Amino acid sequence: MAERMVAKQAPRFEMDAVLPNKEFGKVSLEENMKNDKWTVLYFYPMDFTFVCPTEITSLSDRFDEFEDLDAEVIGVSTDTIHTHKAWINTPRDMNGLGELNYALAADTNHSVARDYGVLIEEEGIALRGLFIISPEGELMYSVVNHNNIGRDVEETLRVLQALQTGGLCPANWKPGQKTLEV
Repeated sequence: MAERMVAKQAPRFEMDAVLPNKEFGKVSLEENMKNDKWTVLYFYPMDFTFVCPTEITSLSDRFDEFEDLDAEVIGVSTDTIHTHKAWINTPRDMNGLGELNYALAADTNHSVARDYGVLIEEEGIALRGLFIISPEGELMYSVVNHNNIGRDVEETLRVLQALQTGGLCPANWKPGQKTLEV
């Protein structure tokens, strides 16, 4: 039986990454917390695949909306930063990523994917897991799905906005609507 992670402190991480300026650097949950930022941490199986670039570029194309919500987006796979950079340097029309507005991190020792419960041990790759972490480090939202299915950026933004209301949001709540009164 899997252990519950939501409503607990999120596993801390620091990983090597390719930053938006295409330089190598680091990303960490502690840094986002220090900067009072929400963290949208998502895992994908591997670089140079077919479903992954649709998600990665969709998130990048909507990055300004995440930024407006004080959220840092971090994409993670078990590939290396060098593979990430090669994929970023490949144009979108050639199954590449092109320019990205957020960091792609390398979990080459698989520890972060394992900590977040998304590692497929026998394959050494991650499932599609998405986690929203508050600026205080609390894991507020978690969704994991099969690698054949891409995620919905609109839903990720909606959930982030719902969490930021601090209120009770009913089914099908949309930004701008009222929360429930207790």
